[in-house]
Amino acid sequence: MVRSLASGVFLLSGYGITWAGLPVPAVVLQGVALVAGASTFVPGAIRRLRRGRLGVGLLMTIAAIGAVLLGHVGEAAALAFLFSLAEELEDRAMDRAKEGLRALLALIPGTVRVSRPDGDATIPAPDVRERDVLVVGAGERVATDGLVIGGRTNLDTSAITGESIPVHVGPGDHVAAGSVNGSATVRIEATADGRDNSLTQIVALVEQAHAQKGERARLADRIARPLVPAVLVAAALVALFGVLVGDPWTWAERALVVLVAASPCAMAIAVPVTVISAIGSASKFGVVIKSGEAFERLGTIRTVALDKTGTLTRNEPAVVDVKTVPGVSRDELLSWAGAVEATSTHPMAAALIAAAPGAEPATEVVEEAGLGITGRVGEHQIRIGNTRWLAPGHLRPAAEEMAAQGMTVVVVESDGQLVGLIGVRDELRPESAEAVHLLHAQGIDTTMLTGDNTRTAQALARDAGITDVRAEHLPADKARAVASLVEGGPTAMVGDGINDAPALATATVGIAMGLKGSAAAIESADVTFTGHDLRLLPGTLAHARRRRRIMTTNIGLALAIVIVLFPLALFGVLGLAGVVLVHEVAEVVVILNGLRAARRPTALRHLAATPAPQPQLTPV
Repeated sequence: MVRSLASGVFLLSGYGITWAGLPVPAVVLQGVALVAGASTFVPGAIRRLRRGRLGVGLLMTIAAIGAVLLGHVGEAAALAFLFSLAEELEDRAMDRAKEGLRALLALIPGTVRVSRPDGDATIPAPDVRERDVLVVGAGERVATDGLVIGGRTNLDTSAITGESIPVHVGPGDHVAAGSVNGSATVRIEATADGRDNSLTQIVALVEQAHAQKGERARLADRIARPLVPAVLVAAALVALFGVLVGDPWTWAERALVVLVAASPCAMAIAVPVTVISAIGSASKFGVVIKSGEAFERLGTIRTVALDKTGTLTRNEPAVVDVKTVPGVSRDELLSWAGAVEATSTHPMAAALIAAAPGAEPATEVVEEAGLGITGRVGEHQIRIGNTRWLAPGHLRPAAEEMAAQGMTVVVVESDGQLVGLIGVRDELRPESAEAVHLLHAQGIDTTMLTGDNTRTAQALARDAGITDVRAEHLPADKARAVASLVEGGPTAMVGDGINDAPALATATVGIAMGLKGSAAAIESADVTFTGHDLRLLPGTLAHARRRRRIMTTNIGLALAIVIVLFPLALFGVLGLAGVVLVHEVAEVVVILNGLRAARRPTALRHLAATPAPQPQLTPV
């Protein structure tokens, strides 16, 4: 970037001195500007040429050389500056999309306790070998995949599977690397080495997807690829014709004019200007598009795959339904539950406490790991637990209905008698259904991908208006599902968790929701929303499509310039001065058209002025 800016400063200085009537210093300054600008793309063009690849950079190099040979150093410097600036901005944006896969591996602890015959030992996590016995304390992360052989606990697996509610595990249950242990120490027998587990495989999947994306050429290069050799051949044939007719110098000069006339300068500038303007406009509304390539692809999306937990839902389990027996009020039931759970570390506790904020903590509290909790509230002995521990009795039909709606059912007993049921669910974001509706209105299909169980996923998808549901998917499953969707058309993947990283990288465009999402998801994505309002999605896709049309128009204009100027230069109708003048005017027109992409996008402007709807939960 420094060299491009330096080129611009020297170029403007050269023009200023020219107007002051000092031609020699002006040429020197313009020469410095030419060297500074050309140094950003000429070496790369030469390297690509050595590998047999042609691109806009090569044509810009030849055009600049031709302009210098014809004595127009200022024009050569202008071409070098404009093209180098566009290339530098594009490269700067694209490089950001390839940084930071280390965030994935940060989920693996640096050291781990391993049980040995002579006592526990602490070793580096990468040194863990299959069949080692790991001792994982409360709040610690699991270093590698394994099998629980001692103890019971709740594992937070949201970073790996997308499951919003921690999972109870005991002897015989499998656990995944990167899971966070709950409140009890467990012993886990490693089923994979520390360097080769499900989490390191996620890293490999993301790297592989990025490598595949890196092979895609930029749009300008794709168009210029057949044009560059055609222009070079045409210029060579013009010069050869001069030799055959006995007037080599005249036709050599005309060959250089043809070369300049056919150079897609406007194309080289117009595409990046349009993209950068559109990206800058979107960023004002919390949409960060990491590269020009991502922007181009964003305007082609026909299918959107959405992660459930944290994307469609709030990732905050809440009480959404309550059923009581005669003689017990809702408030009374929730108060008992909140009192007993007041000191609990169970993930359900926060939802129950939030539903009864004024409840006094219970006494004589005893927690049964993975089953429930008991405590005394006033004169009542209260038990709260899942349906495996406490039978829902005559409320079983209500419990089954709650489960069918994607709720986790909590049974409440008072003094040994069933008194009610509480349904807890990770609710949809209040704007999720509206966002899905807006996507469908644009003709964009939607799919839900989640690691949650099928019943929960289908219930939430139904509320969101999504019919294609793919549940119980691990990270690799999500990546394969997205790959199959991509085969049917351009597909965007939207997610916020580490488990979404491979799918985000595999999609035509990966979109990360919220800067509070996992660093790996953000780094794997091509687009990041700084907020969590899902209505940004349809607004962004509409913005990209409109701006892509501007870019397409610019490409058409740039090609039209070449088509018109080429015969005029070939037959001597226009000399170098005329060709350069037309090029400069055309570039101004194309750039001004490209700057239209910087206008505030209507869809996103409307969104910024409209607050997200408030969540409509079942009264409790």
